[in-house]
Amino acid sequence: MNRAKDLLTPTQADQFGQASAALLRQGSQALPASVKDRLYAARLKALSVRKPEKVRIQRSVLAGFSGNWSFSSRSIWDNIAWVAPLVVLVFGLIGIAQWQEDSRIDDIAAVDAAILVDDVPPDAYADSGFMGFLKNGGTTDSDGASAAQSK
Repeated sequence: MNRAKDLLTPTQADQFGQASAALLRQGSQALPASVKDRLYAARLKALSVRKPEKVRIQRSVLAGFSGNWSFSSRSIWDNIAWVAPLVVLVFGLIGIAQWQEDSRIDDIAAVDAAILVDDVPPDAYADSGFMGFLKNGGTTDSDGASAAQSK
């Protein structure tokens, strides 16, 4: 069966609807009054419990002279709502950068202190694993055991 043949054109659908409405009006004239009253009450009840239709509201968006996009009824709180997270992000990034800089300075100071105390040779700067050695406490278990045996 071809689906294109089964579909009605808008004009044919309107004619069908008008003909159906006319037949229903004629049939309702022959109904007894009690049936008409019950049908009327049922229609009122159905209309009272139906869900409200969703209404689409369009807001106009205009570009201002400063190049900012603005809605027609924007309050100060709407502007703060999107600016506040940006401010928190910027201060967070500044804080992280400061913390990393302080950490790097502390690591360099630890190496300098170890060299100045004469615990390590100056060639330690060239060793890439020396910073890890200092972060782990500066001595290993075998160094601590050999120092205890020599005393």
